[in-house]
Amino acid sequence: MLLTRIKGPRDLDRLSQEELTQLAAEIRSFLVDAVSKTGGHLGPNLGVVELTIALHRVFESPKDKVLFDTGHQAYVHKLLTGRQDFAGLRTKNGLSGYPSRAESDHDVIENSHASTVLGWADGLAKANEVLGREDHHVAAVIGDGALTGGMAWEALNNIAAAKDRPLVIVVNDNERSYGPTIGGLANHLATLRTTDGYERFLARGKELLERTPVVGKPLFETLHGAKKGLKDFIAPQGMFEDLGLKYIGPIDGHDIEALESALQRAKRFSGPVIVHCLTQKGRGYTPALEHEADRFHAVGVIHPDTGLPVKTAAASWTSVFADEMVKIGHDRPDVVGITAAMLHPVGLNKFAEAFPDRIYDVGIAEQHGATSAAGLATGGVHPVFAVYATFLNRAFDQVLMDVALHKCGVTFVLDRAGVTGDDGASHNGMWDMSILQVVPGLRLAAPRDAEQLRAQLREAVEVKDAPTVVRFSKGVVGPAVPAVGRIGGMDVLRTPSAEVTRPDVLLVSVGALAPMCLEIADLLDKQGISTTVVDPRWVKPVDEAMAPLADRHRVVVTVEDNGRAGGVGSAVSQALRDAGVDVPLRDFGIPQRFLDHALRKEILAEIGLTAPDIARQVTGLVAKLDGRYDSEAAATVD
Repeated sequence: MLLTRIKGPRDLDRLSQEELTQLAAEIRSFLVDAVSKTGGHLGPNLGVVELTIALHRVFESPKDKVLFDTGHQAYVHKLLTGRQDFAGLRTKNGLSGYPSRAESDHDVIENSHASTVLGWADGLAKANEVLGREDHHVAAVIGDGALTGGMAWEALNNIAAAKDRPLVIVVNDNERSYGPTIGGLANHLATLRTTDGYERFLARGKELLERTPVVGKPLFETLHGAKKGLKDFIAPQGMFEDLGLKYIGPIDGHDIEALESALQRAKRFSGPVIVHCLTQKGRGYTPALEHEADRFHAVGVIHPDTGLPVKTAAASWTSVFADEMVKIGHDRPDVVGITAAMLHPVGLNKFAEAFPDRIYDVGIAEQHGATSAAGLATGGVHPVFAVYATFLNRAFDQVLMDVALHKCGVTFVLDRAGVTGDDGASHNGMWDMSILQVVPGLRLAAPRDAEQLRAQLREAVEVKDAPTVVRFSKGVVGPAVPAVGRIGGMDVLRTPSAEVTRPDVLLVSVGALAPMCLEIADLLDKQGISTTVVDPRWVKPVDEAMAPLADRHRVVVTVEDNGRAGGVGSAVSQALRDAGVDVPLRDFGIPQRFLDHALRKEILAEIGLTAPDIARQVTGLVAKLDGRYDSEAAATVD
């Protein structure tokens, strides 16, 4: 196999065009076989095989910087830079599903949030200029979907201003981000795709005119001098050229020779160049090509021959939300949905099918989505903006200044909240409950099970004068956790025996961690420690009943799937201080550090967010309150 002979990019230099075609086929076969066993981003990588080969033949990584926007299409890049052990892909101590500096000097951008690559490229090109590194180049690969993001256009505005600063921008145009790309830019690129006959027309015209006596050559030169105007009429790539960006393309993104030729021309140019490549997401794998929703953008473990899942998936948090949104849509004609290029991943596809005139895909533009939602609310409807928890970070200013300041009734549904695991540091939704605590008037719900998700989503869309947030985890929804009572707006999940006059611990359980919190209570009970477990349901604002309830206990413990800094524990602590309740509080959550990719349960164990770990520490805390600390007794909690 040719692939096993590739230990680094320069090994590609010795291959003929025929061998490069064979290598591309081997890579596709490898990807289908490897990713079907582990799960991962399959479709995007199948689409960039030839493009990645051409990039590494033309540019000299790591001296030259080859950058990938989002990074989910970097599997081929990993293979060509010496990383061909995919057995542990996206698992602990295995390969990351995104570029990783810890893995290779060839990797630059670890942040897997879209539309950032052009900002990185602009900065790296400027650094080359300042340090006089004329033999260093920067090539940034960005998808047509990522070009819908505002950050990309802010960067283009700056890149175009320096007409003599070399920088190659490769637009990987497959008409999709997750699903089909939408918006004005997508329409523009579609126009370019349909005009590939222009160059053939011009070449044929030259051949005919140059054979025409006397007037032929002058007439051709006149036409050629009018090339930009004619080309803009047929294919308006003038949008790029008017920005000051040299444009090359469209290029067949699966023709290695054509790609190399285009990239070499771009590399030699002394200013910014856009190379527009047309690729096919999922290329070479029939099940992916036939999957119209997202061309196998990301898959779990599948049968490589059929593309079908190996296991039937249980009901997920996302599916519960999806079904309830459809029911709400039937009950409330004023409710509309918003997604940022992730209709299927966030579960709004069913709503879109039922109410196609009430769904808005804003592209990879979370900031615009939030402000547009404020406009929708002001106009008299109730928007539900479903987005990954980690991506709401990008729209914080808009949530604060456009939605909350104007008291707009907008509901933000945060999927993949808390530790998500295998997608790595930038995909953990561990910041939302911290950054949203500072937003005046905002109400935040953390459902513990499917029934509460349905109920709290309906409660959220009833709020007309403030933003509401409903956040839930990734993956399979857990078992129902019934309440045994209600105090204020909080559900009581467990109470001590009736003879206990002042329980030891008030355990505040946040969201999907309720089953674990009940397990903690069981472990504490074995140590003779009485515990009340409550689910606040709405964690912001802190329920008014929280302080008097805490005052009836000896210690308060909060457990949340969010960063400890500024999270629910901090908010409860502040509420107790404001109420003059002087009860010790211990908060458990995610430490403020970036977490390496691994299974969710492995990460929770690593950071000590498990029932035995927490019970052990609470046992020690209660023992100290009693004036005794038996480390051996605490160690027996498991």
